Amino acid sequence: MQKCEPTQTPEIDHAALKAKYLAERDKRLRPEGQSQYLVTEGEFEDYYDVDPYTPFVPRAPISEDIEVAVLGGGFAGLIAAARIRQAGVTDCRIIELGGDFGGVWYWNRYPGIQVDTDSYCYLPLLEEVDYMPTEKYASGQECYEHAQRIGRHFGLYENAIFSTKIESLAWDEEIQRWRIGTNRDDDLRARFVVMCQGPFNRPKLPGIPGITEFRGHMFHSARWDYEYTGGDMSGGMDELADKRVAIIGTGATGIGVIPHLARSARHLYVFQRTPSYIDERGNEPTDPEWVKTLKPGWQKERQRNFHTAAFEAFAPGQPDLVCDGWTEVSRNLAAHLDATDGWAALTDPQKFAELRETQDYRAMQRLRDRIDAVIEDKATAEALKPYYRFLCKRPGFSDDYLPTFNRPNVTLVDVSDTKGVERITEKGLIAHGVEHEVDCIIFASGFEITTDLDRRLGIQPFSGRDGLSLYDHWAEGYRTLHGITSHGFPNLLWTGFLQGGVTASTTAMFEQQAFHIAYIIQEALARGASTVEPTAQAQDQWVRTVKETAVDNSNFERECTPGYYNNEGEKKRRSHLGEPYWPGFYALEDLLQAWRDTGELEGLVLGK
Repeated sequence: MQKCEPTQTPEIDHAALKAKYLAERDKRLRPEGQSQYLVTEGEFEDYYDVDPYTPFVPRAPISEDIEVAVLGGGFAGLIAAARIRQAGVTDCRIIELGGDFGGVWYWNRYPGIQVDTDSYCYLPLLEEVDYMPTEKYASGQECYEHAQRIGRHFGLYENAIFSTKIESLAWDEEIQRWRIGTNRDDDLRARFVVMCQGPFNRPKLPGIPGITEFRGHMFHSARWDYEYTGGDMSGGMDELADKRVAIIGTGATGIGVIPHLARSARHLYVFQRTPSYIDERGNEPTDPEWVKTLKPGWQKERQRNFHTAAFEAFAPGQPDLVCDGWTEVSRNLAAHLDATDGWAALTDPQKFAELRETQDYRAMQRLRDRIDAVIEDKATAEALKPYYRFLCKRPGFSDDYLPTFNRPNVTLVDVSDTKGVERITEKGLIAHGVEHEVDCIIFASGFEITTDLDRRLGIQPFSGRDGLSLYDHWAEGYRTLHGITSHGFPNLLWTGFLQGGVTASTTAMFEQQAFHIAYIIQEALARGASTVEPTAQAQDQWVRTVKETAVDNSNFERECTPGYYNNEGEKKRRSHLGEPYWPGFYALEDLLQAWRDTGELEGLVLGK
């Protein structure tokens, strides 16, 4: 692969842009915060519960004891189950709502779905299963197939329970197990439960007045209705040829699907509250000659390099192995420090933050200038410009998205001034007092990522010892040891964004957590323990450690336009990254390894 060069970015008026950023944020703030979205339950439960890809097959309820139940069959669950089996625990069942493994890649099958980060970093366990992605940014189909590949490789299909929704979790002190209730009337009694529900688990809907009045067709992008649209994940939705279609949402999903909808529909109305960061995709097939140069351990090296670019800073002479929009700011900053002999700035946090912010502003201006060069209509171009800092929203990459708005059958309806669509009617949607009549509404409105935990999980009750509700226990913030276990909830182990290390390669985080979880389970069983949980003191000490080492980025979040990254601008902050251990993902790895090396299971209590 060629050497990665810095991008050419324009000069900017920093003060003027900062004022513009704040003004754009303010006009989109809504007092309801995240409550502006509807939970997909009750009359809206079909947007979550119904599986359009796997027919529902009735079965008899299952009543059995399980050593380990892994809840969720996405990459987090697959990695956890694989590591647990490698630790010698074969009685391990994955329980999954979908009809197959894949998680987000099972449910999201909209046309154009594709990873927006480097495949060689994102797709997990590549070296272990001996697979190389076919291109730098793998398609959703390839991601789904990779999940299946992992399932087959580690023999996880034989014990999996698919098409089953977890409805309740309660610790039964008498039998020293978790009772798992499901929508199939199962009574599953698990010694250990590993939570792998993932951040993109439950779709949400915009709470637009009149949403139940529409007489046309509606569906959420995470439950794509190909019976209505025709086509498949590559496009070709011929059934839309005579249809007027509206899509609400221009985030990662919208970026992928909007070009395909525009090619297929009679007319497409794109309702946008906040424009996305859009950079060129620049996808390319995997170079077999490059693959030949790779040495064992190459994926972890690449993941660490990606982490450096996203969360730290390149060192002098350090290459940018990923080389895309995610790493642009760090790459450009390194070039600036080279040119000015300014590497000493890395030792001064304030100076470093100032220099990085300047490169951030310049990179974002480069994107806005590119929009002017691509979009023919000036008003449309202006509406598509993202006025916020890099990583205020999830970056998007597409070579087709922006040119789509030059098509005569595409109308961009900017609803930033009205903070969203005003109303849904029997015939369509009202924005700025104008009714847009459509045949179909597609909600690309995202997931319950930073809403209250009971909304995200939908598990009732979720109770530990003495009936303690997890939602009460974590009401004022997460309370864990290492982001993995919590006092009062024996044998319950977590993956995901809680109080652990965060890295740009999310699946690497799942691997770190899975290895640690497998170790705890293996040691507990080897020592004849019936339960394992942290002491209250160990839990509270970890909470203090997380808080005392935290980096205050609240000002950055407050200045961002509202979205799930900053709880829709709510005053109460709940980061999509949880409450990270800010010394770093790799610092946490060293800490966990040292903890394991002692063999003392410090902070944990083993019950007989």
